[in-house]
Amino acid sequence: MHQQQRADSFITGSPAPTAEERTWGMLAHLSAPVAAVLTVSTLSFLGPLLVLAFKSKESAWVEAHAKRALNFHLVVCAVVWAFLATCFLSPVGVGVALLGALFSVVAGLRANEGSVYRYPIDVKIVK
Repeated sequence: MHQQQRADSFITGSPAPTAEERTWGMLAHLSAPVAAVLTVSTLSFLGPLLVLAFKSKESAWVEAHAKRALNFHLVVCAVVWAFLATCFLSPVGVGVALLGALFSVVAGLRANEGSVYRYPIDVKIVK
């Protein structure tokens, strides 16, 4: 087993993820940029929240990825909301939204590979 998979299995308390679990882990991350595009980054947390709500009981692996994505995008949304409130579509708010989407794509690709990506901002809002 790959070194990262062993570490990730220890984190989630489960064996190496199945292909379906890796796909749902990837979707937990990639659903955030999709929701961001649809809601102008104000509700990007909805995708990970839905994955958490509907798939977390089936897999600790998916639950761990959904929680990581949800925590990250709650912070991203808070920053975007703050900048939207002070200056509609400020460059900083747009930049935060774009970086949020980029980090989600990287996390989704890592989840699909069977590993865990650590977001640059890792606030444990949802535990």
